[in-house]
Amino acid sequence: MIIKYYEDRVEIENINDFIPRHVFDCGQCFRWTEEEDGSYTGVAYKKVVNIGMFGDKLVINNTNKQDFDNIWNDYLDLTRDYGRIKSHIDIDEHMHKAIGFGRGIRTLNQDEWEILITFIISANNRIPMIRNAVENLSEKYGEEIGEYRGRKYYAFPTPQAIAKANLEDIRNCKVGFRDKYILAAAKHIEKNMEWLYSIKEFDYEAASRELKKLKGVGDKVAHCILLFSMGKYSAFPVDVWIKRIMTTLYGDEIEGNGIGEFASSNFGEYAGFAQQYLFFYGRENNVGKNNEKRSKMK
Repeated sequence: MIIKYYEDRVEIENINDFIPRHVFDCGQCFRWTEEEDGSYTGVAYKKVVNIGMFGDKLVINNTNKQDFDNIWNDYLDLTRDYGRIKSHIDIDEHMHKAIGFGRGIRTLNQDEWEILITFIISANNRIPMIRNAVENLSEKYGEEIGEYRGRKYYAFPTPQAIAKANLEDIRNCKVGFRDKYILAAAKHIEKNMEWLYSIKEFDYEAASRELKKLKGVGDKVAHCILLFSMGKYSAFPVDVWIKRIMTTLYGDEIEGNGIGEFASSNFGEYAGFAQQYLFFYGRENNVGKNNEKRSKMK
């Protein structure tokens, strides 16, 4: 990569394995909006940036060298060799297709608190509804961090801000039955912030057990938190989509042992990256949806 710094942007030439739509629309984040030119504007770590791929040049607008070095380089996972990861998990024709389809995915390194609440909201929910709920919470309880291209942006609210809210106001942010889990988590984390940010130092199983002590955090939510904010790349979150995709692609092979065991055996320490390729490929192509409909008709 060749990185060039300007007063209001950073440009990166010769970057591999990065396509904004793949990164920001693969289900791992919910605060990025596509613009007319194919770039994405989003909020992370109390900063607003616009990120677009123009030819072979990645352009990060509304930033500077300091923020790139301190935030975006790590957040966007730009230093990881995704070619090596792909070669490791490219085990068969199904994965080969999934990797090719989502070739520009990179797994973001997001904030633990934000990911905790975001994926509590994600339980039994659709992506447009998740996005809407997260924005509502941010606008109501988050700090206004400025205006960019004519729109106001808000930071994700702190645990302290949500902990002071009442249940009805949280529910009005369109979070559904998850309101009580969000409030309980905020009250707990307000008093135990160090606990949350220390979990990534635990081994995988211990970290998962710790997270599941919180109401509203089951296996799927815990594994998403571990994967998207705690660097536990062997995590393989299983939701309705992944069940459908894996059953369709690997039905006979996962029979008896289960999806998690199959992922661990075949993808090992890179299972989380494999999950991202499979999820994006499967959801975008409705893998298994016809099979599911037929099984319901029987």
